[in-house]
Parts: sequence; structure tokens; C-alpha cells
Amino acid sequence: MTDETVLETPRLLLRTWRDTDLDDLVWLHSQVQASRYLSITGQPWTRDEAAGRMRGWAEEYRLHGITKLKLQRREDARFVGRAGFSMFAATGQFELGYAIAPQFWGNGYATEIAAALANFFFDRRIGDHFIAFAHVDNATSLNVLEKIGMRFQHTGPMNGLEAHVYTMRSTDPRKR
Repeated sequence: MTDETVLETPRLLLRTWRDTDLDDLVWLHSQVQASRYLSITGQPWTRDEAAGRMRGWAEEYRLHGITKLKLQRREDARFVGRAGFSMFAATGQFELGYAIAPQFWGNGYATEIAAALANFFFDRRIGDHFIAFAHVDNATSLNVLEKIGMRFQHTGPMNGLEAHVYTMRSTDPRKR
């Protein structure tokens, strides 16, 4: 991918990945706190897993014009995490997802980028709805999904995790 800014918020930039960003992604997902609710094992990603994800995201971006992207602060370009949409293979729906480095928790970054991404998704007419889910014990992420106006659908297994599943439709009122 080329180094491109895809979305800006007052405090954040969402950018495409470069090969040189692999260390940032490995660093993010080497932290147990950042990975514990992302898989059934809750284990940090290996370098190979992170590289595979970046390759997959590059292909998604080529196919759909959207994917999981690098999240940076505007003020200093510091890497804070990743956010965006991926095609969730199990349902064939776009899925909103994000991971913020623990050092940056509590700053409202997840809510800011999730709300901006919801608007981006519908403004660009990528689809008429998307889903998001979070582990049943991940109260902070569940709160983010509710804050941006997503609607609870059900609780069930997602990626091997017991999760609350939410949806947002283009006709739903969005909160900014």
C-alpha cells in the first residue's frame, strides 16, 4: 500500500500501512492487554501473524477501498493503534474493529475513531450496514459501540469468543 491518509478526526489520523509499520503492529499486539479479547487464546500476535494481517489488510483495501488501518495522533504522528473495517468471513458483512495501545486508553480515541469510521462508511456508501462485536467482558469496547449508536443484536460465539454483537444501519441515527 502507499502511505495515504484515509480519514482525519480532530485528534487522529487513519493511514494505510507501509512495510516499515510492521514493528508498530507487532508492538501493539505483543501487549497482552491489547490482545486478550481478540482471540480465543488471548495470546499476543507473533511477527508472522502481524505480517499476515498486514498482507490481508492490503488486499482488502485493494478490493473494497477500506480495511483496518494505522491509527496515529495528529499532533505528533505517534502510533496509537489500528482501526477500520474488514470483511468478516463468517457472516459476509463489514465489521468495525479497533485496538488501541494500553498507554493511550482513557483518552476517548476509540470512541472518536469509531464514530468517524461509521460516518465514513455511510458517507462513502460502502454498504448499508456493518457489524461490530466485543467480548462479553470487554466493558470498555461495548460502551464505545453503544456510544456511537450501534444496536445490540445478540450474544454468541464470534471468532471463538463469547461476544455481544452489534449492528449499525445507514438509517440508524448516529451519535458523534
